[in-house]
Amino acid sequence: MDNKNNPKKRRVLIASSHGLFGQGLRSLLRERQETGVEVVGMVSNLQEAIEALEKLNPDLIIVDYDDEVLNRDEFLARFVEGEKKLRVVLLSLQSAGEAVVYDRRTLAASQIDDWLEEWTLGEEQPQISTPGDDYSSGNDKSSKATSRRSDMKHFVIAGILVLIVAALLILGLEQVQLLPTQASAQAVPIDNLFRLQFIVIAFLFALIIVFMVYSIVVFRRKKGDTEDAKHIEGNTNLEIIWTITPLATVLFFAYLGGQSLAETLRADPLPLQINAVGRQWSWSFEYPDYGIVSESLVLPVNKQAILHLSSTDVIHSFWVPEFRVKQDALPGGADFVRDLRITPTELGDYKVRCAELCGLNHSSMLAPVEVVSEEQFSAWLNDALDLPDDPVLRGQMWVTQNGCLSCHSIDGSRLVGPSWLNVCGSQEVLSDGTTVTVDSAYLYESIVNPSSKIVESYPDGLMPKTYGDDLSDDQIDDIIAYICSVK
Repeated sequence: MDNKNNPKKRRVLIASSHGLFGQGLRSLLRERQETGVEVVGMVSNLQEAIEALEKLNPDLIIVDYDDEVLNRDEFLARFVEGEKKLRVVLLSLQSAGEAVVYDRRTLAASQIDDWLEEWTLGEEQPQISTPGDDYSSGNDKSSKATSRRSDMKHFVIAGILVLIVAALLILGLEQVQLLPTQASAQAVPIDNLFRLQFIVIAFLFALIIVFMVYSIVVFRRKKGDTEDAKHIEGNTNLEIIWTITPLATVLFFAYLGGQSLAETLRADPLPLQINAVGRQWSWSFEYPDYGIVSESLVLPVNKQAILHLSSTDVIHSFWVPEFRVKQDALPGGADFVRDLRITPTELGDYKVRCAELCGLNHSSMLAPVEVVSEEQFSAWLNDALDLPDDPVLRGQMWVTQNGCLSCHSIDGSRLVGPSWLNVCGSQEVLSDGTTVTVDSAYLYESIVNPSSKIVESYPDGLMPKTYGDDLSDDQIDDIIAYICSVK
């Protein structure tokens, strides 16, 4: 009976410190367990192999060619060139789709069975195909060169796709108005920084998505392929690059951010001085050089204005999106005043928004912003300085400038404070149950000391207690005249 019909059982010892190599090789040998191959054990170094030699008596030692922990030369010297000669095969499972047997042949992974059959059923092979100059020549060298060319081809194709997708994303983002109108000199460096960030984000998105989709499509498991995937230990150079590159990018953007911040803080000579005061829930703007207080922020184009921001109650935040810059308005007096520089460059109407949650009517804490020419600004100053003779009209102006109508309605609707409609001469029930007649004395006291008499069902502490200091007696009298005119 020949060897093919009655094959001799060959005993195999695996030498590798990598568990995955052993698992992969066992899976390749598993189908031959019944016909001619038996894996008798696995060792991780030469000493264990020597001990296993006496106990397990293997016919073949398969050594992991890619295991840097093992010393292949020691295995060859001990078992090939030594007194007890065994067949030793150096095997690599790292080449994609191939099992490289270092006996001067390169086999596809699907051909490993043919190699095992040749060994187990054929004539006795030479004890070893020793590694030497031939390892870097012939089929082995050609296989490695082919593998490198194939890898480079995939990288080139994926790289071109990344650039195309990134370019399309950047082009698409430029067609979408992601930011409001650029209306100040301070907005220019901020928008430039945003634009560069969008480009980097588009590239990173393309880099991740393209490589992921390309890998899913090109390197997907083919139908009928049941082989184990290639075991990869890692790539130190790639990890170093992937660590240094993001760090350098972050530091570069930090440098650009510092430059942008310095540009927004740049001071022009003789800026327009404006005291901007936030209160629940309105803004007022005082021009101290002209003695004007306005509920609107009026700015001449191409001239820097410096806003001295403060608050009479809680923290507010001054923000005009078209100007990009933003600054908090803090309570606490002169020690907590914050400055904000704005150089408007586009004529038009905008709105101040409060960017800090400040209470019930936070969403309605808006104020108009007008950017006008120098001639229009001068005309506005002349009109604002011309006070009317009628105390009711003057009172209406003081009421508007101080934001009183954000808490008190003139149509009878309920806000956080009592409505002024027909309030003069009426009887009001206070929080302590007493009743008071609304006259000039009561209104004056309610303005300068708002916590003295609280109308029933209305909260205490919302009205600022600073109007007695901020307003003159004549201004308060004008406000009372206006209140009593609301019918």
